[in-house]
Amino acid sequence: MKPTTRIDTVSWLSADGSIHFSPSPEALRPGGKLRIIDQRALPAHLEYLRIDTLEEACDAIQTLAVRGAPAIGCAAALALAAVTGKSGTANQEALLKEVMKNARVLMESRPTAVNLAWALNRCTARIVTGNGGGTEQIKESLLREALSILEEDIALCARIGEYGRTLLHDGMGILTHCNAGALAAGGDGTALAPIYAAHAGGMKLKVFSDETRPLLQGARLTAWELKQGGVDVSVICDNMAARLMREGRIQAVIVGADRIAANGDTANKIGTYSVAIAARYHRIPFYVATPYSTFDMSLSSGEQIPIEQRAPGEVTSFAGVKTAPDGVSVCNPAFDVTPHSLIRAFITDRGIIRPPFEKNLVVFQSIQR
Repeated sequence: MKPTTRIDTVSWLSADGSIHFSPSPEALRPGGKLRIIDQRALPAHLEYLRIDTLEEACDAIQTLAVRGAPAIGCAAALALAAVTGKSGTANQEALLKEVMKNARVLMESRPTAVNLAWALNRCTARIVTGNGGGTEQIKESLLREALSILEEDIALCARIGEYGRTLLHDGMGILTHCNAGALAAGGDGTALAPIYAAHAGGMKLKVFSDETRPLLQGARLTAWELKQGGVDVSVICDNMAARLMREGRIQAVIVGADRIAANGDTANKIGTYSVAIAARYHRIPFYVATPYSTFDMSLSSGEQIPIEQRAPGEVTSFAGVKTAPDGVSVCNPAFDVTPHSLIRAFITDRGIIRPPFEKNLVVFQSIQR
């Protein structure tokens, strides 16, 4: 069975308990909550969180209960709608200020993934331009926009899959790093979407999933969802990738992205840069699969992308077991930046973008408008 968003990575839980992925009269009833898979519990347990407070939403994003740039954007938008929906503020202007304040807090929960700010800015822009109907209209407009973002993400993931599958062929070995699949998006994901599309069409592929230290998103999440979908997947340690490339077992690398600068420099999970260097040395195409919302044309290069620094404990222990001595210093950036010169192409929801990126990304962005 091919995974879809009905895995329920991100969804809207109405007061009557029904689950929604798009705007509908039932979904817009008061009292709903954001519902997400708690990815911290995978692969041992499939558990869900129901969120309707700002504190719960920020904690879920910061502690990686929900992760992956598109999923973070969808979840933040729905969380903002849930928090606003239960607000008792009766004055329209006061509620608008409350929404803006809560949106800023959510934006600060993780700095690198641009989809977070993109989704929240889109939601707040909606209520600023159409705020004449009072507090109830504000609440409904926020939820409608958030559900539209989720619905659109489902559709664009499918398009990424269809474009990306044209780059694949039967019998290929594909390496991916971290998790950019159904668990990281509203739909089938970004980097895994071409794999799911090819698999659904009968193509036989072999996927190698880097474990992705220090939090093992590749081993815990990518391998879990690919196995659920019947895709042939093997987990490898991060430091094994170059050997498999040398042995001729990998013919393509596909990764996701958290933010892409105007020149094509790409921030993704730490370790991606090393994979890209190894791929270039072995003359293996390195693809980045991403929706249009991940491009940040306000940044000229990857040097301007903020890189999140995470807690030392993620490196010095795992699952409660110490893996390093007490008092040792730790460097734990969550992301690195892959220079555009190492990227063969971007697989997007609007097509495949090839070099020169500084020219072709401008054209791509102009089409979106």
